[in-house]
Amino acid sequence: MEKNLIERFIRYIKVETTSDPKSGLHPSTPSQLEFAKQLAAELIEIGLSDVSVDDNAYVMATLPSNIEKKVPVVGFIAHVDASPDFSGKNIQARFVENYDGGKITLNNDLGIELDPEVFPELLKYKGQTLITTDGTTLLSADDKAGLAEIVTAMEYLIRHPEIKHGDIKVGFTPDEEIGQGADFFDVEKFGADFAYTLDGGELGELEYENFNAASAKVKINGRIVHPGFAKNKMRNSLLIAQQFLNMLPANEVPQHTEGFEGFYHLMEMNGKVEETNMEFIIRDHNMDVFIQRKKLFNAIVEHLNLQYGEGTVELDMNDQYYNMLEQIKPVMYVVDIAEAAMIECGVTPIKKAIRGGTDGARLSYMGLPCPNVFAGGHNFHGKYEFVPVQSMVKAVEVVLKIVEKVSLM
Repeated sequence: MEKNLIERFIRYIKVETTSDPKSGLHPSTPSQLEFAKQLAAELIEIGLSDVSVDDNAYVMATLPSNIEKKVPVVGFIAHVDASPDFSGKNIQARFVENYDGGKITLNNDLGIELDPEVFPELLKYKGQTLITTDGTTLLSADDKAGLAEIVTAMEYLIRHPEIKHGDIKVGFTPDEEIGQGADFFDVEKFGADFAYTLDGGELGELEYENFNAASAKVKINGRIVHPGFAKNKMRNSLLIAQQFLNMLPANEVPQHTEGFEGFYHLMEMNGKVEETNMEFIIRDHNMDVFIQRKKLFNAIVEHLNLQYGEGTVELDMNDQYYNMLEQIKPVMYVVDIAEAAMIECGVTPIKKAIRGGTDGARLSYMGLPCPNVFAGGHNFHGKYEFVPVQSMVKAVEVVLKIVEKVSLM
């Protein structure tokens, strides 16, 4: 199983599937659709039924039940795209066998290292085999590790019919990294009673809480005149943007928050005197606090427009997704199944809130309860990404154990 799993993972990361938040397309990049078609063909080849891939790059398939009694239908979901935060093209994975706990040189020429003083989680994996980048791309373990684990688990079940199970659904989505992974997901067609995304990080992660999320685009309209004759005439949009930023809490940003602490995150800013544009994301686990954060944005806009004139600052703010906890609470047995499966596989569950979101958050609000299970990777979205082989193997074992436990319901 391990050999097939790792070969599959390496094959998947060789396909560049970076999503693009600005394309306006679905999927946002054509490479995702091509990869989805490859995955669908592979699912047919290993023996799954009802395999489909639509024009939006959603892949769905069924492993039919091999037991007579009716049990809940469980699903497993992962996403095909890679983050646009860093290059995902021409990924060259490196294997570090029997990791000794020291620094790992990713790229001699560039002087890039994985240093346990900076990334202390490395020390959890001494003696294990790590898959890393070569320092020039991300690894795309987010979420091609999840894809490889699900497909490998289904292949194992097909090859071992003595393992009893009910109907199992498999779903692969595009554009999760840009918040669009559930936009065209057909929950009714998928046909599962509940599901799990394999999109988590380190070994043992089990997540059923996540941020409430909003995006905010701020446009500031200035007025340009010759600086030598600007008194009482010029309106410098760059300085108004600075004023806007100064009115936000300085420490409520990603680099100063953790756990259940929310934040405001300035993702992009560009401008000149005449016009400045800023793009933010707003995050908080607590709905009441989340609402207050959005109210602050509106209050700042109102204040600046009173100061500089109506229409100086324009705000386009939209909710993206909500904390799945409210949808999971009535069906906590879904979490209990995954927790028990991990324990029986020798994995210590790490129940924590996601400081982000997954397809599972939106799917839970669409009627498909969908907690998130570890896929094994670390340091997503950048050149320091790595995944321990043994964690990936354990993820497959947990999927198999979940299937087994559902068959006994």
